[in-house]
Amino acid sequence: MATIWLIDHYVTTPGTGIGGRHFQVARALASRGHKVVVIAARSHHMLHKEVDRDNLPHVESLFGFDFVRLDTFPYSGAHDKRRILAWLFFATRLWLRRKSIGPRPDAILYVWPQPFGFVAAAWIAKVFKARLALEVRDLWPSTLVEIGNISEKHPFIVLLKWLEKWSVKRADAVVSNLEGADGHLATLGMDRTKFHWIPNGITVADVNKPSPLADHIAVQIPENGLRIVYTGTLGAANALETLIDAIALLDNVYDVAVIIIGEGSAQGFLKMRCKELRLGNVHFLGAIPKSQIQSALRHADVCFIGWKDVSLYKWGIGANKIPEYLYSGKPILHCYSGNFDPIQKFSAGVTVPAENPSALAEAIRLLYTMPLKQREQMGKNGRRAALEYYDYERLAGELEHVMIN
Repeated sequence: MATIWLIDHYVTTPGTGIGGRHFQVARALASRGHKVVVIAARSHHMLHKEVDRDNLPHVESLFGFDFVRLDTFPYSGAHDKRRILAWLFFATRLWLRRKSIGPRPDAILYVWPQPFGFVAAAWIAKVFKARLALEVRDLWPSTLVEIGNISEKHPFIVLLKWLEKWSVKRADAVVSNLEGADGHLATLGMDRTKFHWIPNGITVADVNKPSPLADHIAVQIPENGLRIVYTGTLGAANALETLIDAIALLDNVYDVAVIIIGEGSAQGFLKMRCKELRLGNVHFLGAIPKSQIQSALRHADVCFIGWKDVSLYKWGIGANKIPEYLYSGKPILHCYSGNFDPIQKFSAGVTVPAENPSALAEAIRLLYTMPLKQREQMGKNGRRAALEYYDYERLAGELEHVMIN
């Protein structure tokens, strides 16, 4: 068995955040007998607001692996420029504490898009003669340029592009949750034989026994009609305004309700848009714990996910909600104009072009009038795909092969 360091600036535990991809991967690798050390920042914007960050232990033992927190520079949110200082502090602490973090690693997985820490990880891998894998789960800086509207000539973007090229060449292996990311990374000089697609997934034991939905949330969900549910971040990239504008076009369909579960920077705008359009059938329920997501989706007739119409998505998508939606057994309404569409691939719902309210409204009418058995079959297709391709126990085995062999 091997000692594996998993370095992700933003990874959380179920007690401090969502306990997502890398928490679950670490848990699965530890169950396979490996010594796993997860290394994260003590303070970052992905932690829950109510967490007392000052009292989090430096080292915590969870599900057979060690969770190590490094002190970093504090900042207030995702768009706070001091976040860059936090990256630099993290990279410095990672290098300085390399001998005290944990047992000498045989393999290191470093998670991008925190760019500066990879430099420290590469030095550590060289010192310890460890295999070094880079996980690219967001195509920075392309995301900042295409969605954040930052100029390609901005000095920070130029620096990130240089680090991106250096990183994919330096890594012994490259992993991504984006199926087509090798097409982009190859243009940076990556050898395609180093690439491995490992999507985001679900831990079946967890999603199969979700926590009950809180009463004050459940009571707000309509009992009848076609209920379209969205769960996740309310941000610009999620294109929820397309859904709201589509609902406004359904003036002759009265029993369709949209249930939006989550919080984010676009929440105020979306509520204002609903008010302008006089929509009384769009319900904002706020955020819920990740452990309640499947309970919420049991109230859905359709799950919604939307994207911006940008060229970035020609490399694929990797939202956490995709395997969650697939597992729910409900048809998925997908607004997407990119490539590698899992909804189409598994016949798990209906896909329409991104940022096209008219096409989305027609898709809602289609689902509204569709025989129940046909919608149920889409849901069954999705559930089958989730169990066959997206179980973290299986995905951890793929990562184990990348890291150890």
